[in-house]
Amino acid sequence: MVIRDVRPWGGAPADVGVAGDRIAWVRPAGTTPPAPGAEVVEGRGLLALPGLVNTHAHADKSWWGLPWQSYGGEGGTQGRIAHERARRDELGIPSAPVAERVLREYLRTGTTRVRTHVDVDLGLGLRGIEAVREAAAALDGAIELTVVAFPQDGVLRRPGVLELLDRAARAGAEHVGGLDPALIDRDPVGQLDGLFRIAAEHGCGLDIHLHEPGDLGAFEINLILDRVERDGIAPGKVNVAHGFAVVDVDPARRRDLLDRMGALGVTMTTVAPVRMRQLPLAEMDAAGVRFGLGTDGIRDLWSPYGDGDLLGIAWQYARAGGVVRDEDLRRVVELATRDGAAFVTDEVHDLVPGARADVVLLDAENPMDALVRRVPRAAVVAGGRAVDLAALAARPWE
Repeated sequence: MVIRDVRPWGGAPADVGVAGDRIAWVRPAGTTPPAPGAEVVEGRGLLALPGLVNTHAHADKSWWGLPWQSYGGEGGTQGRIAHERARRDELGIPSAPVAERVLREYLRTGTTRVRTHVDVDLGLGLRGIEAVREAAAALDGAIELTVVAFPQDGVLRRPGVLELLDRAARAGAEHVGGLDPALIDRDPVGQLDGLFRIAAEHGCGLDIHLHEPGDLGAFEINLILDRVERDGIAPGKVNVAHGFAVVDVDPARRRDLLDRMGALGVTMTTVAPVRMRQLPLAEMDAAGVRFGLGTDGIRDLWSPYGDGDLLGIAWQYARAGGVVRDEDLRRVVELATRDGAAFVTDEVHDLVPGARADVVLLDAENPMDALVRRVPRAAVVAGGRAVDLAALAARPWE
């Protein structure tokens, strides 16, 4: 394949050669005629970016593709958990068709790599993980997926869940998750000790939902950091999702937390919640804390909102965080593409030779313009193959 006449990252016009699922070369536009029989994607001078990367998804439990489901049940984490457990079976959650509809929507909007949490509990066992992997296989490699075995209903308060997480890790889940160790399990030391034991035994990563605010959340982040330091866990293997406490505490305490996280290689992911202060871009970068953007669940039993467009989440993060300068706007796009990929793969994820051929074309002047206007995707190449965007553009309820 040759992707002809594009502007990588808004730079000079170039052609991108693809061999198999890899970028083979990037050369000035028009200098290398396509080989006989090569597929040609006409870029028409469009902006080219690497594929978007969703670092915090829940691909197993959307009702995307089904008729409208009215919001029900009680609010709050406990209320949403109970409502989801009561209704998921009737909606076929989880199943391969459900997950495939979600992954196809990610792909349609240019996402080519995904870290997804998948519920693991006593009622589901590991079948949600099997369903999501089956859905990804049905897309024949278009989306590269990494799985977090996620104990949505708690860990210690449901005897047997730790054993399920252990089984998931033995079966190949790349990460195991945790959830609000104090507010859900009321035993932060016990939950974290159990999770870190699994990580030590299987070499998997940890990705812990931490909604707990203020002093409590900061205390728990420090508990996590203590265990990372004690166990000598490699940088990038432990992630704190949400981490609302980081923006709740005073600036000096936040600096201390971030500096310690950066030194130990503990990462963060955010879904840019609209009613809360955002993780501070400059402070995170200054401390060396790598972080990524994710969609969270979309159109699910927790909330009817969400459409799977990671560029929309990047816009939300930038707008809510007051990001306006060119270098910062571009940095947000880097988080949504090139730099977010480390949450899914060890490979370079960029428009360079040797990288996986994940290319998104947009009718925009530069990355900053693409972000602030949330420009529709004009073309998507995923794993070296052009995506038929028209075929993916079904109505959300079909």
